[in-house]
Order: sequence, then structure tokens, then C-alpha cells
Amino acid sequence: MKKEMLEQRKRIKSKKPDFLRQDAHKLAKLAKKWRKSKGIQSKMRLSKKGYRKKVQVGYGSPSEVRGLTMEGLVPVVVSNPAELSLLAEGQAAIIPKSVGRRKKVEIAKKAIEAGIKIINIKEAEKYVKAVEESMQKKKSEKEKSVKEKEKKKAEKEKKAAEKKDEKELADKLTDEEKKEKEKKEREKILTKRE
Repeated sequence: MKKEMLEQRKRIKSKKPDFLRQDAHKLAKLAKKWRKSKGIQSKMRLSKKGYRKKVQVGYGSPSEVRGLTMEGLVPVVVSNPAELSLLAEGQAAIIPKSVGRRKKVEIAKKAIEAGIKIINIKEAEKYVKAVEESMQKKKSEKEKSVKEKEKKKAEKEKKAAEKKDEKELADKLTDEEKKEKEKKEREKILTKRE
């Protein structure tokens, strides 16, 4: 019975037109969603031939299968792994967008173990594998960047220590030695100019 109803719903949906607001195809400012036409002389309201179809009773799906998935399962929103245990037979899980990647993977793993279908993930095993690989890759890149930062920090500290040592040596030099050093630096500058 349910299977026949699902087939009937499929047939009805295949013939169902896109219900758009009157003149939505003409004016960009009108949203492409249904609004009832209310004009006195509106041809669409009067269901004249050649005008867009309006929402009517005959386009609805059978009440027994309304809101079910293509397989005839009842969709239930699941936002953490513990909620999967509450699902009964004939129900499928939907993971909302607000759930993060790590928790989504946990839910997917538990659903695979329990044999529960997740509607908004096509192949749960592939998804879990792909996410875990990307997380591992991200982790290794982060570790690499941390090591590089530490290396740069150590090099900076080494340079700073060398500069400090040079300053201490310069302070220890006598006045005569300082004058000689300045003279050498001036000579270097003059030779560069020539």
C-alpha cells in the first residue's frame, strides 16, 4: 500500500508545475516563490488559459506518504550521537547544518554501526573517511607550521644574543680602538661610493 502511494506521489510530482508569483518572470524585484494573486482582473487568479498555474488541491501528494522520503522513511533531525538511539524503525536521520564536522562524523559512525540511514549524507562511509583524512592533513600542517615558528624564534633569539655580545665588546673597547673602528667604517663607505 505504502509503495503504491509513493509511486502515485512520484507521478503527481512529475506533473506538478513550478508555482511562482504572478509576473515573477517579468520583474526581477519579485521573488521566485508562491504568493496568491489577488487582483480583481488577474488572469492568473481566474485560471485563464495560457497563464501560470496556481496552487490547488489536486497537486498535493497522498496524506499517508506526505513528508516521507523517497524510500518511505520518516525524517528525524538528529543533532548529537545520543539522539540516534531514540530513532525507531522506519525513521531516517537528518543532520542539521548547525552541527560541526567533528560531531557530524561521530553521528555518521554511530549511524553506520546501528544501520540507520542518514538522508543528507549520500555515502556515510566515504564521507567519514574523507573527513578524517582532511582532519589528519590539517593537523600535520599545523604541527609543521608550529615547528617552523619555533625554529624562527630560536634564530631570532640567537641573533639577538650575538648583537648583545657585539655591544658588550664595543663597550669594552678603549677610545683609541673605537676611533680606529670608525675610521675603517668610513673607508668602507668611501670605497663603495667610488
